[in-house]
Amino acid sequence: MTQPDEYRIPRLGEGKYDSPLLQDGQVRVHFVEDNATVLMDNSVKAVAAAEDVSSLPAFELAGPRENIYFEPEKTTAAIVTCGGLCPGINDVIRGIVMNLHYRYGLKDILGFRYGYRGMVERYGLAPIKLTPELVNGIHELGGTILGSSRGGHDNSEMVDCLEKLGVDILFTIGGDGTQRGAAEIADEITKRGSEISVVGIPKTIDNDIRLLDRSFGFETAFSIASQAVKCAHTEAEGAFNGIGLVKLMGRRSGFIACNAAIASGLANFVFIPEVPFSLDGPDGLLELLKVRLKKRRHACIIVAEGAGQGILETDESQKDASGNVILQDIGLYLKKRISDYLKDQEINHTVKYIDPSYIIRSVPATPKDSMYCARLAHDAVHAAMSGRTKMVIGVVNNHFVHIPISLVAAGRQFVDPDGDLWDSVLEVTGQPRKIG
Repeated sequence: MTQPDEYRIPRLGEGKYDSPLLQDGQVRVHFVEDNATVLMDNSVKAVAAAEDVSSLPAFELAGPRENIYFEPEKTTAAIVTCGGLCPGINDVIRGIVMNLHYRYGLKDILGFRYGYRGMVERYGLAPIKLTPELVNGIHELGGTILGSSRGGHDNSEMVDCLEKLGVDILFTIGGDGTQRGAAEIADEITKRGSEISVVGIPKTIDNDIRLLDRSFGFETAFSIASQAVKCAHTEAEGAFNGIGLVKLMGRRSGFIACNAAIASGLANFVFIPEVPFSLDGPDGLLELLKVRLKKRRHACIIVAEGAGQGILETDESQKDASGNVILQDIGLYLKKRISDYLKDQEINHTVKYIDPSYIIRSVPATPKDSMYCARLAHDAVHAAMSGRTKMVIGVVNNHFVHIPISLVAAGRQFVDPDGDLWDSVLEVTGQPRKIG
């Protein structure tokens, strides 16, 4: 199938070497043809409406290639992890190292420490050598053995570092900001005429990476989050007019909040960044909460960290090192407003506030997430060894595919207020579609 230009993956060149996955000249693995693709929109409606199916947006299918670009014995690879912690990062590191070493025979694999900062020589953070022995068992740990940091650095200095160390392949593990940085690094490499492959494994606990079915660590995140919701519900139910209030991660997308609500089935109100709400008035949260307490004597509320920022009048010019708007604490604000309102109404109550954010992002991945991380890592290695660059590995329509970094970094994924996920939240909570 012919791909539109923006969906094509750049390559350093054609494969010059037989893959070491070939054994004695016999095919022992399922090699993927270069022209194998997966439609971005595989609905019957989209295909039927196309005048030329071959022109539909499609992604390269991921997997090992029979011919590779880099000669394994002479290839040096490096890994960098950036941004906030997320379950599964160590799984990805381990998967990359084990596949490079045992399947392709690479002996030189480096790990840059503390994100992109470790790629700037003047900071004095020498990379560590990654071996199967070093990464053995790290998938059982949360966090990242390499450390992480936020913010970008001078692209020229980082490419200087890669060239000085003789790095041929750079794997970037991080969110949309990290991958934008990876694209800039790759552009600097191209500008210099260097032959270094840059392949990303997109990471975000919020599941807001554009185009992907899901991001790694997300299933672990909402699993732990649902446990926090259950605890909040137990606390609320155990007190007269008890209220359990849980603040979950989700700066701009409410996927964790939505999935935790559906999985637990215990929340009465859910608030996410994509759906505005009001506190005051006959249809506002405070009045609805009072009615709920009168009927059931307890309530459970989930709020995503990015919800209600309009109520708080957040200054969007104030940003952190990653360029994210510095949010005000909607959880503590709701706790105070709810308590003040019920006191004014002379309603005896208790509010138990739970913020499990750093617990959620620091735990080891669940078995299913670990498996997903391993497969992402393996396909990232296959792509890099074939000479592909300026791309990330992801799952689209349940297939592992190659996606240009430019497409992923162009925006975020959001919960659709008119979509079936939010409808499911409304059905499980019973809250009105519009609050306020």
